[in-house]
Amino acid sequence: MSPRAASGTLAPRLPLVIVALATLLALVVFTAPLTTLDAMTSALDLSAAEQAWVMSGMPLGAACGLLTAGAFGDTLGRRRTFVAGLWINVVSSIGAALAGSAEMLIVMRIVQGLGSAGIMACGLGLLGQIYQGEARKQAAAIWAAALGAGVATGPILSSAFLSVSGWNAIHWIIALISTPLALASVQLPESPRTGLRVDLPGALALMVGMAALMSALVEVRVGSSLLVIGLIALAGVLLVLFVRLERRSPNPILELRLFRSPAFVGATLAAFASGAGVLALMSMVPTVLVRGLGLSPLAAAVTILAWSGVTVLAALGARFLPAALSSRARVIWSILGCAVGQALLFVAGADSTWAVLLPGLFVAGVANGILNASLGHEAVQTVPQERTAMGSAANNTARYLGSALGISLISVLIAGAQGESFFEGWHRAVVATSVISLLGVLAMLLLSRRDGGGRALPA
Repeated sequence: MSPRAASGTLAPRLPLVIVALATLLALVVFTAPLTTLDAMTSALDLSAAEQAWVMSGMPLGAACGLLTAGAFGDTLGRRRTFVAGLWINVVSSIGAALAGSAEMLIVMRIVQGLGSAGIMACGLGLLGQIYQGEARKQAAAIWAAALGAGVATGPILSSAFLSVSGWNAIHWIIALISTPLALASVQLPESPRTGLRVDLPGALALMVGMAALMSALVEVRVGSSLLVIGLIALAGVLLVLFVRLERRSPNPILELRLFRSPAFVGATLAAFASGAGVLALMSMVPTVLVRGLGLSPLAAAVTILAWSGVTVLAALGARFLPAALSSRARVIWSILGCAVGQALLFVAGADSTWAVLLPGLFVAGVANGILNASLGHEAVQTVPQERTAMGSAANNTARYLGSALGISLISVLIAGAQGESFFEGWHRAVVATSVISLLGVLAMLLLSRRDGGGRALPA
């Protein structure tokens, strides 16, 4: 199927442009507070726990909503779900811009994550539906580049408008950009509707269970032990209930049989490792530059381009790697490269300059770009054609869940600290996230021994 045939009267590349821009915007939403955290803390008097929630609220919302959005996409239509995600971003971003309290901002950040879930789950699914063969590989590479471009653009926009209109200016910008994208997206081709009901009980159990798990992680260092134990127990009960519901549902939001495929499991674990490892650590580098090394927010945003900008170029260039190098091999080597880049950031200290971070940022950027491109392709290759939104949603759920967990961990390690104590927390964060990346490599190596070819399960 050609892009023109799949998209009616649209130009062959227009669907890719729309999806890529919306994906970029979703990552701008993700990065919105990276260079404005100190300003938000001063304006809203954020506690250590509230800082962690502001940083992890969006990835939490995305992780909770991605599989449900994928189910809505596969069942009710990917375009419809994609457009709904953009409109949710419009409303929630306006709410975030108007937030006058920490509680309001945190809620809006979570809702922004839910909106971005519709974009992320069905954007890659739409590309998998519209483009085939080599065109699909190129579309996945551009989609991956959009991820890096969003991470690069968000901090610059946030810090550039910080001195003009305050920390909330970026949320007005997100709302303004989301609106024309939502209007243009109605021209995208719609996927077939299955006529089945969405598994709403399963979706609710998953969302509340994951929210409880994340809440326990945030509260473990700043809350009461009784509350943490209660949240962990609630998460365990609900996640077990989710598995039971999925086994019985005629239209589950996650096909558990997909986990019989080593290729699918490998792609999912790699996404989690990249989220909890390199993505979480790099998300906190602007805080290190601003709070630890005294750079301005704009200077920090420009410095982080050594990672995010290189990620864009590496994702675009990944298609020129030798064809003999399998997607799995690319994933393994790129996660290992991310771990090396992360470890290089250990050198930062109270007496350092910003330049000591550049080697680590550059190495991690190259590896992360290749990883994003490889994972984007694998996410839709390891599931049946009619479940591409589910495959994309599962992959991105793992990535965002990992990043939410990693960001929460790093946030509580460095929250409220200054000077040497700040960098002691940072060094622990570097070690922890580097180990997570290495564990991802180990998991992929073990799974490669069980792989029977890496094909998707049949429908």
